[in-house]
Order: sequence, then C-alpha cells, then structure tokens
Amino acid sequence: MSLRFYDTKSASVRDFQPLTDGEVKLYYCGATVQGMPHVGHVRSAIVFDVLVRWLEYRGFAVTTVRNVTDIEDKILEKSANSFAEDFTADEYYTPREEWFALGYRFEQEFARAYETLGVRRPTYEPRATGHITEMHELIQLLIDRGHAYPATDGSGDVYFDVRSYPQYGALTRQNIDDMQAATDADPRGKRDPRDFALWKGHKDTDPLTASWPSPWGRGRPGWHLECSAMATKYLGTHFDIHGGGLDLRFPHHENELAQSAAAGHGFANYWMHNGMVTYEGEKMSKSVGNTISPQEMLELADARVVRYFLGQAQYRSMLDYRPDSLTEAGAAVERIDTFISNARYRLGEAAQAITATHVPQAFGAAMDDDLNVPMALASLHETVRHGNASLDAHEDGEVAEALGQVLAMTRVLGLDDARQDTGAAASAEHQVLDTLIQAQLAERAEARAAKDWARSDAIRDALASAGITVVDSADGARWTLEN
Repeated sequence: MSLRFYDTKSASVRDFQPLTDGEVKLYYCGATVQGMPHVGHVRSAIVFDVLVRWLEYRGFAVTTVRNVTDIEDKILEKSANSFAEDFTADEYYTPREEWFALGYRFEQEFARAYETLGVRRPTYEPRATGHITEMHELIQLLIDRGHAYPATDGSGDVYFDVRSYPQYGALTRQNIDDMQAATDADPRGKRDPRDFALWKGHKDTDPLTASWPSPWGRGRPGWHLECSAMATKYLGTHFDIHGGGLDLRFPHHENELAQSAAAGHGFANYWMHNGMVTYEGEKMSKSVGNTISPQEMLELADARVVRYFLGQAQYRSMLDYRPDSLTEAGAAVERIDTFISNARYRLGEAAQAITATHVPQAFGAAMDDDLNVPMALASLHETVRHGNASLDAHEDGEVAEALGQVLAMTRVLGLDDARQDTGAAASAEHQVLDTLIQAQLAERAEARAAKDWARSDAIRDALASAGITVVDSADGARWTLEN
C-alpha cells in the first residue's frame, strides 16, 4: 500500500506524492508562549513527531519546521497584568514580567515538555519576532497584488481584503457571508468586518518594545501572517504538508491559506489536522474543572506511559481522557517492556547485537493508511504475544525476530525517546536498587531450592509491597517495577 493521508482541504484521503522525490517538507504550528503547555499542544506535537518518524522509516528525508509565536495579544495582555497593583502571582506567572521574558520562560517549558515526552526537535524552530522583514515583504506583495490595504483611519493597521480572494473559505468549506467578523483588530478601518489584520499599528497602551518600524508605521504582525512568512522562508513557497490542531483550521489556517495563495504561492499540498483531547467525553474547561495538564499526567505516570496514551488514538479522532486512562496505558507499556526485558535476558550477550530491524507488514500497512496508530498498536501487541509464546517454547530464533520488530515499532512510535529520568543519578539509583533486589532474589532462590516455600513467598510478598514484581521463568527470576 502507498502512503495515504487525509487532506483537510479536499476532505478526502489522498495518495501521498511529495513535490520532490525522496524529500518531504513539513510545517506544523507550535506554541503561542503565553502560558504552560496544555494537553492539546502536546498531543499535536506527538502526532506530527510520529508522522516524521514514519516518513523517515519509509525512506524520506524530512525537513520539519515548527514555529514559536512569541508576539501576540495574549502574551502582551498577561505581561501587562503582571504589572497591575492587584496582581497575584501563581506558579505560572510572576509579577512585573516583560512580555519577551514571559514568552521566553514559557518557551522553555514547552521545550521541556517536548523533550520529556520524546518529541524530537524540528529541523528549524523559528520565532515570529525574528522574521519581521519577511512579513513586511509578504504584506507589500499582497498590497501590490490588490489583496491588502492600509487602513485610512490613521491606526497604522493593514488588512487582508477577503472579498478580493474568491476562494476564501475553501479550507473549511464556508461561505464568506456566513462567517463571523474577524476580532483580531479594531474594525473601524476595515472595508469588510471579516477582513483580518496583517499588521497592527502600535497603540500607546502597548509597550514600545513590542513594535517595529514598517512602511505603514510602527506596529507588530498579525498572528496569521507570521506562519505564512516563516513557512515559506524555510520551506519555499510550495511545500508538502501543513499541520496543526483541529481548532486551528479556522480562522488561523483558513487565513494562512488565503494570504499565501493570494500572494501567488502554492503553499501546502496537504493539510493535516489532529483531533482534540476531551475529559470523559466533555470539552476540557478550567471553569468546569475537568482539565488535566501534561504536568499533572507526568506526576501520575512515567513519561513513556503518558506518551503512549497521548499517541494511541488515530490522530484525526478525539482522544478521551478518563481517570483510569493512564493505568490502562501503563499496563500496555508494561507488557511491551516485560517482553523486551525477558527477551534480552534469554538471549544474553546475543541480544546486544539485536537492534530495531523492520516492522511487521501489518504495522506498516496500518501506518501507511493515514497513520492508523490503533491498528499499528494491535500489530505491536500481537508481536509481543508471539514473542512471549516463543520464550515459553524456547524458540530463540523467533524471540530474536520478535525483539527486533518490537524495537523497530517502539522507535517509530517514539516510546524509546520518552524519558522522565535520564540522568546519571537515575542510572546510579537503578544500579543500587538492582544490587539490593538481586540479593533478595538470590535468597529466594535458595529458599525455593530447599523447598522452603513459606520463606520464598515471604520474600516475594515483601518485594511486591514495595512495588516490585518478581517474574519467574525457566531461566531464573527477574524483577520489574510496577507502574
């Protein structure tokens, strides 16, 4: 089966044909650094991380761009509020924090979350504030082509003229007359209330540092313009895939497409959007109190378990979180890890030569079919079951084959790179723990050899009470930590 992806613009699953053989250029929307990363941000990053990993497995050289929106209304608003006399600091916000300091601090929080959950760094991760020149050039091009206009009210705003682009609404299949007014700027200087801001004139209430000189007066870029300028800067005016969360389709991606196409750019060949995360079937809302953050998830489970949960659904579907979700994901990860550990223990030194080889045909077919991760996971767990059966039957050749395939699948899914404790201290602690437990297991083996079953069971139960599971096999006893 050839690679096939669902294209939002055509509302169909299409065979994937890159613009350049053997190469894929991908842009997906990253963080607006106004606060801590939420679960939707992280799910989207994991989705496109898996996409990149699969494209690379299929032999493509992938260039990935994920932007950082570091200048935006909400960033300025939260910075301004931090200077208010009645401001109360919490764990996320600090008093008297300049907008650029606030944005940079939260940018680091996003980077930390991505790294913890095994989301690899993109080829480029540009900041909007570093590309003002490219934005000016794009605005001027749109003005010259009759698709944008400076406001005549002295505000310094520049707007995209949606009526000048007949295909406006094509991405989300909306009629322009049914759309709501754009709320990203004061409407007083607009020809049509749906026109959106390309450039926002500086206001006396905003810090001067949050503005740049331009042919239309000091100001700052509109949100939608930023992504178009950054995508084409690094990927060219025509590239393969543009991605992001489902909530970005309108107005953000609709406006990106309109301004880029109106400028004469081919822009994205495929538009891919991931579904949202819900809480027991309901939209997450702080006011309702049914939210959970990535940070809270990581307090409840290992990073690999959180990665497994957030990546387990088909990317276009909703992912529903329930209080037992991480427990179920933890059990699934434990089954995978137990097989890998048992297989390596059985194969001994020979296991050191076994690396990720190739994925099973069923796994490959599932991933080729619009990244069908649920079916791919079914193949992964079927391979684990086969590997366990081979362990029981002492079929070491089959064990080695299954181990190589499992390692290949976990690499594609990014489970190998999600690590909560990766430092030398964590490794040293594990070594000490292993030494202590191995002494207990040796004592238990002596008790079993002497048929002192009571003593054997007492040692096993003592370890279990500490969260340590003893796994018996024909090759001896081993231990694993419970999730």
